This record gives sequence, structure tokens and C-alpha cells, in this order.
Amino acid sequence: MASDTASPRRKPDPVTGRGGRRRAPYRRRLRSRIIVSFVLLGFCLTTLFAFATNWARARVENQLVEDVMNRNIDEFAKRFYSDRTRNPDLPVQQMRAFAYPREMLDRVRVERAEWAALPNGNHNVSGLDEEGRPYAYKLAVRKADDAWFFLAYDMTEATRGEAQLKRALWISVLVFSALSLVLGWWSASKVMKPVSDLAARLRAYRGGTSEPEPLAPRFPDDEVGQLAQALDDYSARLTEVVQRDREFNADVSHELRTPLAVIRGATELLLTRPDLDPKVLQRLQRIQRAEQQCTDLIGALLLLSRNERGQGSSNVARVSEQLLDSHRAQLGGKPLELILEGNHDLVIDAPESALSVALGNLIGNAVKYSKEGAVRVRVGNNAVEVIDSGPGLSEEDAAKLFQRGYRGTHAGHSQGGGIGLSIVSRLCDLYGWQVNVRPGAGRGVIATLTFSPA
Repeated sequence: MASDTASPRRKPDPVTGRGGRRRAPYRRRLRSRIIVSFVLLGFCLTTLFAFATNWARARVENQLVEDVMNRNIDEFAKRFYSDRTRNPDLPVQQMRAFAYPREMLDRVRVERAEWAALPNGNHNVSGLDEEGRPYAYKLAVRKADDAWFFLAYDMTEATRGEAQLKRALWISVLVFSALSLVLGWWSASKVMKPVSDLAARLRAYRGGTSEPEPLAPRFPDDEVGQLAQALDDYSARLTEVVQRDREFNADVSHELRTPLAVIRGATELLLTRPDLDPKVLQRLQRIQRAEQQCTDLIGALLLLSRNERGQGSSNVARVSEQLLDSHRAQLGGKPLELILEGNHDLVIDAPESALSVALGNLIGNAVKYSKEGAVRVRVGNNAVEVIDSGPGLSEEDAAKLFQRGYRGTHAGHSQGGGIGLSIVSRLCDLYGWQVNVRPGAGRGVIATLTFSPA
């Protein structure tokens, strides 16, 4: 028997999503993505502007201060050499100039060791004074062979101003980010309102009238309007397909059931004759069983096409016995024993037509692929097992068994289109049953049909 080692995948419910892949616990809405985009754009732009502003201010200020200090220390050195003045009074605010001739260099190394260690150039010096207040200044250093020159430019106020500017820039970043959030929220609400209205109208149509009101006239001729027009076209085509499907189902139900009813009536009438030849009687009984199988199959397929469950209850053992009797009449001398075991009182909430089709395909495959031995139908408390003595499973069969149109590697030249187990899988999805096929002990296959609790 061509079969599988695992139950077929359950198709997800189109509304609840159950039975398929688990949905993500959180789904970001389009409005949220628009708001986040605005906030990130505002934050990044204002941060970049603040960084560029602070960098440009620091660069320009540093360049201007260093130019002024270089000119003043050069002028200070000229005055020193021309006037030999120890501390000329420079007319520059925030600056103090110092000149030390060669005989005072040792004193400089002791009193101003930090300055003495610096090379020629401009340097930033900062720290805390004796009272614990912060200070900062730029120090220009010019060291000649006969004298050292220092020019200190007080940067304390400039440093405080820089700190205030940084605070103002960060506050600006926060303010503009908040404004971006408000603007993004407002823009997202305006942009997403037509889309939300369209989604709300589509949700309102779920389970509603078969001829929904057109969507396109309620929206402007923009992208949302074009989407509404496309949905209207799709809805019209889908409605047409559904209508054709309904008409086809009604035609099939009428046109096929009528000749089957004629066959049933004629067969029952012929079976009442007492002088029938045994061979004729056997063939009439076979016709009667075939008519019943066709009726059950048509009923099950119509239920599948409408995706609705039929009403009724079925005794699993009785239906199994009927199916086994039908197959016993078709063995044709094959050394195969058909056995029914187990619980004879199991009743399920499903019509006999659906159970007969699902269980009949499993029993039919077992009988078809078992050349000898036995096929056992074992009815349990909430399931039924079909155990055969056939050739077993191949890996290829195990992977593709429940695919529509697939025929097992042991099918050979046997008749069949490979849709029987596909129908079983669909019936299981419809009624909440589970079908499982696994290798038997030693050889053969065990097919298990588990019913949903009442």
C-alpha cells in the first residue's frame, strides 16, 4: 500500500489562521512605520545639523584664536628683542604674555614645569584652580636659544559658551524629534485614512452579501482608488467563479443522482425475483454496491466543494463491515482474508457517505496492494486502523503520498488517478479528523484514522 509515515499538513483556516504556520506575535502597522520613519528622519537630520554646527563653530573659533595668538606672540617677541622689556604690556584682552631670557630658564623649569615641557606651537591647557573652579586657556609657545616666550589666552568663558551651545543643540535635537513625531503622526493619519477605510469596508463584507457594494466610487482617483477598483474587479471575477461553482454543484447533484436513483430502483426490483441465476445475483449485488459507493462519493465531494459538514451519525464498525463485504466480492480468488476487529459500538458525528469515502479509500488501497495474507480493520475507542500485509512503504511514497495525482511506486499498471488519499486528507481537514500512515511490524502498512471528540 502506497502510504506516508506522517500525517498530512493541515491547511490553515482562511479566517483564524489555525492549522498553518503560527502567526507573528506582533505585526507592525503601516502607520507605525510611517511615524517611525518621520521620527528617525527628524532625529538624524537635527543631530547631523547639531554636529555640523558644533564642529564648524569649534573649527572657526580655534582657527581665529590661533591666528590672533600667533600674531601677538610674534609681535611680543619682536618687542622683547627691540626693547629688552621683560613683560611688555600688550593691548589685547584675555591675554597674558611672558618672556624668559636664558638666565631665567631654570626658574621656568621649576615654577612652570608644565609650560616648559611643551614644544613650540599652540596648546590647550585646562584644569582646576586653587579654589576648585575650572579654567581653560590656550598657550602659545615659542622657544628660542636665548629666550622662551609664552602667550596665554583665557578660554574659560569660551568653554562655558561651548557647553551652553551644546546643551542648546541637544535640546534642539529633542524638540525637533518631538515635532517630527507629531508631524509623522498627523501625516500618517492623513495618508492612512483612505487605506483604513478601505480595509474596514472589506472587513464589513466578510460573511455578508454575495453581491457587495462597489468600493471604487467611494474613494478618489488616486492609488487607493485604483486599489479599490482592482478589488472590485477581483470581487466580480470571484463572484462569477463562485456562482459557476454553485451552479455546477447543483447540476452535478441533480444530473448524477437521478440516473443513480434509476439504477438503484432497477437493481432492487431485479433482486426481488426468486428465480435469479447465482451469477446474475452476484452481478446485481455488485451493481448495487457500486451504486451505493457512487452515491456516497458524490455526497462527499459535494460537501468538500461547499466546504461544509454533512449532518448525521455513523457506526464505524457497521460501515467497515459493509466496505469489507464489498471488497470480499471483488477478491477474485486472491488468497487474502478481510477481518473486522475491535469496538462495534463506536459512533461518530458524521454522515455515512463521508466516513465510507475516507475509510473506503484506506481499505481499498490495503486490499489492492496486498497479494496475500490478511487486511485487518481494527476499531478502537476513537480511531480505526487498517493493517495490511502489502509491500510496505518507500521513501518516495512517504514524502508524496497525500499529494493529489501521486501514485505509489507499487501502483504498477493498476487503475486509479492517485486522488483517493488526497480526498481522504481533505475530508480530514473538513471534519477535524487526523490520518496517519506508518510502516507495519516487519512488512505492510498501518493506516490510522483518528476521529475528533464528540
